[in-house]
Amino acid sequence: MKKSEVLNKGYVHLVDHMGNDLTVVNAARVSFDKESEWDYDEEALKKVRGHNWQADRLRAEFKKLSEKDEKLIEYLAKHGHWTPFGHPQITLRIKAPISIRTQFFKHKQGFVENEISRRYVSFDPEFYCPQWRGKPNQNAKQGSEDFIAIKSEAIESYSHAIDHCMKAYQSLLDEGVAPEQARFVLPQGMYTEWYWTGSLAAYARFYKQRIDDHAQWEIRQYADAIGSILSKIFPFSWKVLSNYK
Repeated sequence: MKKSEVLNKGYVHLVDHMGNDLTVVNAARVSFDKESEWDYDEEALKKVRGHNWQADRLRAEFKKLSEKDEKLIEYLAKHGHWTPFGHPQITLRIKAPISIRTQFFKHKQGFVENEISRRYVSFDPEFYCPQWRGKPNQNAKQGSEDFIAIKSEAIESYSHAIDHCMKAYQSLLDEGVAPEQARFVLPQGMYTEWYWTGSLAAYARFYKQRIDDHAQWEIRQYADAIGSILSKIFPFSWKVLSNYK
């Protein structure tokens, strides 16, 4: 799966995953020593078979959950039985500004992360160029309001500040300072990257919190990209999980 581009230089990329919708079903059915198998859309397969003599080789493309298994997933999600959704695992590689990465890492349960370390690398970092938003009203819980236009002088000041930090960073490196200390001068708008592995249940909790209108706009863009990826891997489970509060 290709990278989903986010913000001006960020992305979300699917590295690997384990399990599918049927994994959720069978994790629940094991309580009764039962196991489900895939159903197949025989009607669709029949139509394809009429135009393609090799259609039977594509049978796996027509697999689907049975109606009873769909109802089971809906029941599990509705009643908060999250453990069956804890068995499928997903690994993403994410690139985001440091201040947004901090919001990702607040989600601990069901996740593990490994981040690129500027203790060991010294290549030129990249920086986020925001779409500027206004400060919130006094009674607003959000951190910002609608998008606004700002003077070119203010935009230039932002760029100059980044350039100044970069020059200071490079100057420290040129003086032989260790990258683990030189990095202190780099601003929060710097991009970082990490591997993020978590269960389907954990990603669903993250998604529902961070897609909310009260979440910061930038992390909502990442939540949307993650939801788009997981909805293709776990189409029925993700649809149900993302709808239940």
